[in-house]
Amino acid sequence: MSRTADLAILVVAAGRGSRAGPGIPKQYRPLAGKPLITWTLSTLLKAAPTARLKAVIHADDLNAYRAAIADLKTADLARLLPPAFGGELRQDSVRLGLEALAQEDPPGIVLIHDGARPFASAELLARARDAAVRHGAAVPGLPLTDTVKQVDAAARIVATPRRETLRSVQTPQAFVFDLILAAHRKAAQAGQTGLTDDAAVAEWVGHAVYVFEGERDNMKITDTQDFARAEARLLRELPDVRTGQGFDIHAFAPGDLVFIGGVKIPHDRSLLGHSDADVLLHAITDAILGAISEGDIGGHFPPSDPQWRGAASSIFLAAALDKLRARGGMLAHIDAMLIGERPKIGPYRDAIRASIAKLADIAEDRVAVKATTSERLGALGREEGIAALAIATVRLPLGD
Repeated sequence: MSRTADLAILVVAAGRGSRAGPGIPKQYRPLAGKPLITWTLSTLLKAAPTARLKAVIHADDLNAYRAAIADLKTADLARLLPPAFGGELRQDSVRLGLEALAQEDPPGIVLIHDGARPFASAELLARARDAAVRHGAAVPGLPLTDTVKQVDAAARIVATPRRETLRSVQTPQAFVFDLILAAHRKAAQAGQTGLTDDAAVAEWVGHAVYVFEGERDNMKITDTQDFARAEARLLRELPDVRTGQGFDIHAFAPGDLVFIGGVKIPHDRSLLGHSDADVLLHAITDAILGAISEGDIGGHFPPSDPQWRGAASSIFLAAALDKLRARGGMLAHIDAMLIGERPKIGPYRDAIRASIAKLADIAEDRVAVKATTSERLGALGREEGIAALAIATVRLPLGD
């Protein structure tokens, strides 16, 4: 195999994403049920089935990155190289990622892509690779449709450039590997840190950079409005909406607390069960399994198996979600109902919703938790236990 046939994709994801608002870095924020970086990596792995991928991440984000790739298929993980740690500026991060590739097994061609662009198509990646082979350095670009004005510090127009000579530039930017690595090294040695993309680095050292056809769908997610637009697009690609229902009931036993939705609630008794007896998480798990026709919680985690004795019910929920995500689906909503006289759920409702949302990796406004009594009727009315009902709504690709 010639070196130009060997392709690597460097995914730059070390930034803090401050324009997306406060909180965790945007590349780890949920987008249609999965972190943004997960969508980007899975898209690239599918679109370039022979390429190796390396992410460049912030050193503080290693655990978040590991969690984000946990749902990728085993075959895909084999092509996902260990991440490199980035630097203070994007330019530093790219150089450090290139240096890491050089130390491992340098490719012939490298595509450098933003971690916040989850929609790059196979056709775009093919054009990028071909352009790098032909020209050595190339970037995807789009013609401008609006008139562009150049202004001064007072916002006064000083020039109107001809828009037919202008392009808005995207990623992946494509290069012969040795060329762009040498360019980044030279810029770093010279202390040249103001270059805004990798094309500018190549231009600064004197290389001609060509523009190939980009894609309007290859959007970069920058702010909260972009997240909303991207999620709407992903939901259109998951049109198969299904619901599942779950029910569970546990009797009281001696103890001093109960687990409800992953939250410890003080009580004068505990719930009896082989695991931690979290009646709410059990019902939700069964609802998700039902929505994807994967049996029930007892079939996957039989109470006769000693390994589940005292186990946290979050394990069962995570396993059901893994099965959903393995089919390319997402959890859209949970509607849950607790039935029992005591303990009173009202003071803990917000904490329970937050706990479930975190465990399921969905927004809190996608989790409803309600509670009612049985009006003193039956075993629940006699305070012999607690029951839970849950309905889960999921979205899947057509034909799954």
